[in-house]
Amino acid sequence: MNLHNIPQIKNTDSGNFFLLAGPCAIEGEEMALRIAETIVKVTDRLQIPYIFKGSFKKANRSRIDSFSGIGDEKALKILRKVSETFGVPTVTDIHTNEDAAMAAEYVDVLQIPAFLVRQTDLVVAAAETGKTVNLKKGQFMSPESMKHAVQKVLDSHNENVIVTDRGSMFGYQDMVVDFRGIPTMRQFATTVLDVTHSLQQPNQTAGVTGGRPDMIETIARAGIATGVDGIFIETHFDPANAKSDGANMLDIKYFEGLMENLTAIRKTINGFK
Repeated sequence: MNLHNIPQIKNTDSGNFFLLAGPCAIEGEEMALRIAETIVKVTDRLQIPYIFKGSFKKANRSRIDSFSGIGDEKALKILRKVSETFGVPTVTDIHTNEDAAMAAEYVDVLQIPAFLVRQTDLVVAAAETGKTVNLKKGQFMSPESMKHAVQKVLDSHNENVIVTDRGSMFGYQDMVVDFRGIPTMRQFATTVLDVTHSLQQPNQTAGVTGGRPDMIETIARAGIATGVDGIFIETHFDPANAKSDGANMLDIKYFEGLMENLTAIRKTINGFK
């Protein structure tokens, strides 16, 4: 995967890791623009190639009354406005074959959720749009098995594919990151570490997923040290009141310090022979 193939992406020759970051879900225009503005200022200063992330809808919910979105077209138009306002590419996740063509009209990268990455028709539908496809590794899948998901994209005549590790299930209510998987997956695709989803604590009795945001910097530092190509982080200015995944999101007030530390580690790694 050549980052230059993603429209509007900047700082691709800086030698830094690239970043997919934003809120879990698009809750409204003001919040999306506010978060994007904060991130863009930091990534421009630190020369981090940046893609704004926001889900236009949330189909995988623990409970039927959980927030699922503000309306598909409304949210997708907000993603387009973020891109036009700040000159950055955008990524959103899709859940059905029909979503692929619709979302491709608004965003630059289509993301396949971890629970759906084995759905051949969905992966092929995303690939056939010609957009870059980000494949989330299933929590139930080995790093080695992701080569088959990647091959589905390649066989659909699309070479723009990314693999994202988001942790593996550990028992019923925890995730772990097996850092051995990063060099394994880098053999067949550009590889990203989804830091915040790797810290989820699913299957809580309340029906709301928990998390360990206090461990975000620990996991992120380890990912950079392991040589991951990109980092994925969900962030919000008020995680406690976010409408989705607030328990594991990064409070945006810590974002700049985290990026400074990760950039310093990346510079050190780049100096290794």
